[in-house]
Amino acid sequence: MTAAPAGPRGLRSLGILWRFVQPYRGRLVVAIAALLVAAGCFLVIGQALKQVVDAGFTRGDPHALDTGLAAMAGVIVLMSVAVYVRFYSVSWLGERVVSDLRREVFGKLLRQSPAFFEDARTGELISRLTTDTTLLEQVVGTSVSMAVRNALLGAGSLVMLALTSGKLTGLVLLVVPLVVGPIVLFGRRVRRLSRQSQDRVADLGAYVDEALHEIRTVQAYTHEKEDVRAFSERIEHAFATARARIRVRALLVAAVILLVFSAVGVILWIGGHDVMAGRLSAGELSAFVFYAGMVASAVGAISEVIGDLQRGAGAAERILEILETPVAVRAAAQPQSLPKPVRGEVHFERVSFSYPSRPDGRALDGLTLSVSPGERVALVGPSGAGKSTVFQLLLRFYDPAGGSIRIDGVDIAKLPLEALRGCLALVPQDAAIFATSVRENVRYGRPDASDEEVARACEAAFATEFIERLPQGYDTYLGERGIRLSGGQRQRLSIARAILADRPVLLLDEATSALDAESEQMVQQALERLMEHRTVLVIAHRLATVRHADRIAVIDQGRLVGLGTHDALLQTSELYARLAALQFGAGDAPAAGGRG
Repeated sequence: MTAAPAGPRGLRSLGILWRFVQPYRGRLVVAIAALLVAAGCFLVIGQALKQVVDAGFTRGDPHALDTGLAAMAGVIVLMSVAVYVRFYSVSWLGERVVSDLRREVFGKLLRQSPAFFEDARTGELISRLTTDTTLLEQVVGTSVSMAVRNALLGAGSLVMLALTSGKLTGLVLLVVPLVVGPIVLFGRRVRRLSRQSQDRVADLGAYVDEALHEIRTVQAYTHEKEDVRAFSERIEHAFATARARIRVRALLVAAVILLVFSAVGVILWIGGHDVMAGRLSAGELSAFVFYAGMVASAVGAISEVIGDLQRGAGAAERILEILETPVAVRAAAQPQSLPKPVRGEVHFERVSFSYPSRPDGRALDGLTLSVSPGERVALVGPSGAGKSTVFQLLLRFYDPAGGSIRIDGVDIAKLPLEALRGCLALVPQDAAIFATSVRENVRYGRPDASDEEVARACEAAFATEFIERLPQGYDTYLGERGIRLSGGQRQRLSIARAILADRPVLLLDEATSALDAESEQMVQQALERLMEHRTVLVIAHRLATVRHADRIAVIDQGRLVGLGTHDALLQTSELYARLAALQFGAGDAPAAGGRG
């Protein structure tokens, strides 16, 4: 997935968050109200401090001192309550918004076609879904609130400064451009480096995902040291980028602190002389220093928060790339429906297709093939001939460049995707087993199925005999990608899933290739029962399985080059005869035996 440049959007990319905040406007209003109350209390404390110093200390009035301190205590209690409400509300918003955002991003990823994942790396997508959204949670739950809070405090303090001493306020305002300049200058660099740092972290995630997924190959070839070396290089690249970002942020904060507190020192020096000259009271100077300190603190906090917002902007840009990536395969604007019941007639009419990652090569080139309801057709041909592409297009993982595909006379491009795929059951060569229980893996084919229906499907797939030997039976956790099962056991669960789905068209990608001879015989019997009264398309890598087919379609370089029974093709298809001779030896190819 190609990254969009970070520059044009900047902080505007954080606007994505507003769409997710809107449903919780009530909570937002509560947070804003609490923030205003807390900020107002901070400002009132300065006036209470002025009263305590002037009336209590300077005039020596104990009653005024007690009254001022009591009022200050009351304001502090109210401020504490407001801070609690603000902190809880914005933290709740941050968690809620990011939960909704993750749900939408994950849903968008699941709707993308396989073409999207040909370019994108899984580890990088996971990084965007987890690390980047965590950064955005910090933006919503902390950074934005802190920025608004300090902006209010800074503005309110400036007003109170102006009411206290216009001359000293003028000095404070002279400092503002000196502080804003570094924030703007360094902020752009922080955003760019933040984006680069997040990309490097995503690279790390992608490398780890690939290495751990293929851990057996890594260890079998004693590639551990080389992988550690390559991973270390990526870590150093990530560290170098992060170090540059940290250096810029540190310079930004240091510059702001130096400028702000230097100005406070100058103001104290001038104000102190005004007090001694009688032009300013001690209480007014105390309040002024309090408000000046609040301005300094607010500006320093905002400079720090801007760094967080810049990092959040980089994360938002990466999230937006996913959300704004169009889904290549879409449902028709005016969808049609399949006739009921679905008969299972499949027809390819002059279908041509090239994979997006290989646009110069034709995976299918004008393929025309008809499969009658209830017919069993095997697809054979050399590797790369286009057999799997037939399944990919029928499932509408991709759309053909030319021609059409119909089920029961309806163009599949005009069907809702759920309706189309709801009448197809796939048993792939490499069974997909999820990190959950046996029961939930089989139920994946029909989530509303009862436990009894799951058990019957497993029995029909001859999977019961090994399931009963598992520690917790149907509730046994199978590990990531079914690592606790053998290849044959995983395949039988995949077949049980298809049996439970009970769909009119079956797509079998050499479903018994991973089984030993005994298991293959049992599963073949299960498949025989499953295939009854259904349309079946079988990708046959081993020609020994074609005896179950009514017809055999020979595909080469994306074209249909032969069609007929096994015996007929031995006589009429040079390619098929050659494949049979390679697998069985000359003259040893098995005779077609019907559905045997």
